[in-house]
Amino acid sequence: MGSHRLSRRGLLASIGVIAATPLLDACGSPKENNPGTTSQTDLSKVLPAFVPATSVKPDIASVTGAAGGVTDPTFLSYPASPPKTVTGPVGSGGTYVTMTPLWGAIPPSSGNAYYDAVNKELGATVKIQPADGNTYGDLLAPLFASDKLPDWIDIPSWNISKLNFGEAVRTKFADLTPYLSGDNIKQYPNLAAIPTNAWVSAVWNGKLYGLPIYSSGAVVAGAYFYRKDLFDKAGVSADIKSVADLEAVGKALTNAAAGQWAFDDLFGDDAGYIGQLYGFPSGNYPWTDNGGKLVHRYETDGIVEALNWHAKMVKAGYLHPDAVANNSQNAKQRFWSGKVAVCADGTGAWNGDDTKSGAAANPSYNRQAFKTFSATGGQPTVEIGNGAGMYSYLNKKLSDKQIKELLSIANYLAAPYGSAEWLTVNFGVSGTHYTMQDGNPLLTEQGSKEIATSYQFLASPLSPTTVKSGNAQVAKDYAAWQADMVKYLKKPLFYGMNVSEPAQFGSLTQPMKDTITDVKLGRKPISAWTEAVANWRRQGGDDLRKFYEDIRTKYGTGQ
Repeated sequence: MGSHRLSRRGLLASIGVIAATPLLDACGSPKENNPGTTSQTDLSKVLPAFVPATSVKPDIASVTGAAGGVTDPTFLSYPASPPKTVTGPVGSGGTYVTMTPLWGAIPPSSGNAYYDAVNKELGATVKIQPADGNTYGDLLAPLFASDKLPDWIDIPSWNISKLNFGEAVRTKFADLTPYLSGDNIKQYPNLAAIPTNAWVSAVWNGKLYGLPIYSSGAVVAGAYFYRKDLFDKAGVSADIKSVADLEAVGKALTNAAAGQWAFDDLFGDDAGYIGQLYGFPSGNYPWTDNGGKLVHRYETDGIVEALNWHAKMVKAGYLHPDAVANNSQNAKQRFWSGKVAVCADGTGAWNGDDTKSGAAANPSYNRQAFKTFSATGGQPTVEIGNGAGMYSYLNKKLSDKQIKELLSIANYLAAPYGSAEWLTVNFGVSGTHYTMQDGNPLLTEQGSKEIATSYQFLASPLSPTTVKSGNAQVAKDYAAWQADMVKYLKKPLFYGMNVSEPAQFGSLTQPMKDTITDVKLGRKPISAWTEAVANWRRQGGDDLRKFYEDIRTKYGTGQ
């Protein structure tokens, strides 16, 4: 059974602050109205109540941490007697057209026994129409423009920047607030079991519109992974509490003559990882407050310290030469083969796949992650990301009766892992589409042809951690790491407010990313960064700050 922690960072680090079409008037200043933005007060009024699922008992239960974070439930095998979570009829015979992305081969639509079986359980005809996920975004704008949207559509967060979504959502999609806000969602228990932070980016203009897909309750940028087998062999401690401890690892585990280096790139794109260590914003929410003034991550002392430290590691020779050359294509292979002992990566990489025969050169290969720590050894903090990277929406033209029917169907599709409904939605019919092997469902030849991710992109439950490649220990290790990490979560400024940035600011980021690369790898001195920040401010950074100050004045900061 595969892990349902998706590896695509777009699904685990959802986009909450988005660059959208221009919102400027002729004079270049922000309009009074900021389509999409929701104040914290309004957000709290419309968010659904969270009622954890109790129908299925995982092997390792979810843990609730700080900032509303909830760890993923862990299953070591599928329950032998999966319970039903939905009683009575689901649909009422309606017929609906859907549109979802799909990364992979599109199964046949006619004569598909899997579709027939699921629709029979749903009591409705849900016509699945998958489209190539790689070009999915190109299909959306024409649909919006022609007003030919289907009844139910999945829209990934990374595809909405060209849709003026904050404005369009009001005219195209059904307002689900009356049906799902607060305790109203308790009519749909499986939807109510989706954590609160997965719903925040489904709220636009103070109303709830979307259903979270592949939600997670404790999304973070990633982790610092290490090869425990290499640490043990060298007698090096993995109890890392500061960057000073990490430097000691660099010295102990670097042997260029033997083709081994301690580190790969530990910084990440646009400081995506190292902000966790140095305490500056590192995700999709780049602002922090310093004495009442909004400060961008580019302006923080923390990023300067991080750049200096990383360049120091490069100069010491602790980074693999390919990492120093900014070659990330073979980064995973460098870690698997033991050429580097420590790397930064998304949590989706920790799923057991790399323990397959042949993936790792060393048969004793053991990936682990350092417990959350800070650069100085003090109390660490980790920014919580949005709990979903894509959402599905219902067409505004649907009647009240149709909306209720589709929400009832969504409740079925969102049945938790371990339930009878989850098996049907994900694996179809026992004996036809799957058989049980070592306690987990395995697709048959027919199942492999007819089943692909489809209904799940319309509604899905809290993503579980499951055993992949037969390695139960990986699932246990990830659960333990997540339970520790969730204690340190915090919400960044403007969290979940769906702020649409004017398009004129879209060109500000790339020059900064390029400078980060040059400085972190020792190609340019730290003075180049100082100069880049000054240019960033002159070329629009200060105007962007004013834009967010205006947002803060009108809507607050989401804290």
